[in-house]
Amino acid sequence: MKKKVISMMLVGAMAFSMTACGLSAKEEPAKEEAAATEEPAKEEKAEEPAKEEAAESTEAADTSEYPAANDPAVTLVMAEVNPLDTIVGQMDSKFKEEVERLSGGSITIDLQAAGVLGSENDVLDTMLGGAGTIQMSRISAFALTSYGGQKSSLLSIPYTWKDRDHWWAFAESDLAQEILQEPSENGSGVRGLFYGEEGFRHFFSNKELKDITSLQGLKIRVSNDPIMNGMVEGLGASPTVVSFNELYSALQTGVVDAAEQPIANYKSNAFPEVANNLILDAHTLGAVQVIITDEAWNSLTPAQQEAMTEAGKLASAHCKAISAEAEAKVLEELKAEGCNVVEVPDMTPWKEACQMVIEANTASQADLYQQILDFAK
Repeated sequence: MKKKVISMMLVGAMAFSMTACGLSAKEEPAKEEAAATEEPAKEEKAEEPAKEEAAESTEAADTSEYPAANDPAVTLVMAEVNPLDTIVGQMDSKFKEEVERLSGGSITIDLQAAGVLGSENDVLDTMLGGAGTIQMSRISAFALTSYGGQKSSLLSIPYTWKDRDHWWAFAESDLAQEILQEPSENGSGVRGLFYGEEGFRHFFSNKELKDITSLQGLKIRVSNDPIMNGMVEGLGASPTVVSFNELYSALQTGVVDAAEQPIANYKSNAFPEVANNLILDAHTLGAVQVIITDEAWNSLTPAQQEAMTEAGKLASAHCKAISAEAEAKVLEELKAEGCNVVEVPDMTPWKEACQMVIEANTASQADLYQQILDFAK
């Protein structure tokens, strides 16, 4: 009789414990009751599985909407040319965190930052070449232009974006998703996951900059992008192809006189040390995409793909939330550190100088480009 009383008390305690952690007391009642009846002398140990089950249930609710306990473990190498303290570096870190959380730990993102895997073009060559050593990358939208990304090229046309609100109105649209999938549809071997931005891009130089005329005759670093080349030529300068990893030394030795970058990247890559003149011409917004190879994407289970997609949305939202404030903070730091920051009160001469390259690179997709412009409020 005493054993039956103890057994009944134990079953009641375990039912209460399961209810308290949000589980139904009706789950596996036969197993729990049998265990309590067969091993009454171990009532203290019998309570432990219930506690562990409650802890695991709470952890799952907090950390994973897409539990992938049965999914294979996957490690994806992701390349980033900039340091992790930049806007895009922080976006990448958020993506890594969310992917690993939402996949239940079945996906690990091996984030390689600061250009250790090469320039954006180097990384794209590796990804598209099928080597299988790099599965993901954060790239500038214009980087896809030479790889069949004709629609993506419209995102880096000079003076397209009125402000950040204009960009994000587009980036969160159905049209943006259509452009994101263009490389995969063209058979390039990669697909876009989500968008971000790294702030407006500006010219900087190791020579004094006062206004638009200061750029005339300068050797300005470009990444062999036709739109960038045309813009630099329109400004009266000489486009000079230099790998991003070699840009610091190229500025230091005079191989080039100037380059262009978003403010946060300009500072994080220590360019003020060798080119301390920054002119805020805001010729384009640093539109970026995170891409993955089709091979890597197709190797994921549906649950893992869903986790990647949701993580991308969260990372994109994080970028949107931090970019403006982060950029403003860095600009104030640059001024305090003695950087020669030049404001541009009137963008009209800059837009006029770029008009030829704008028209030449949008004519074949005029309707699509107009749709992008129409997202401005």
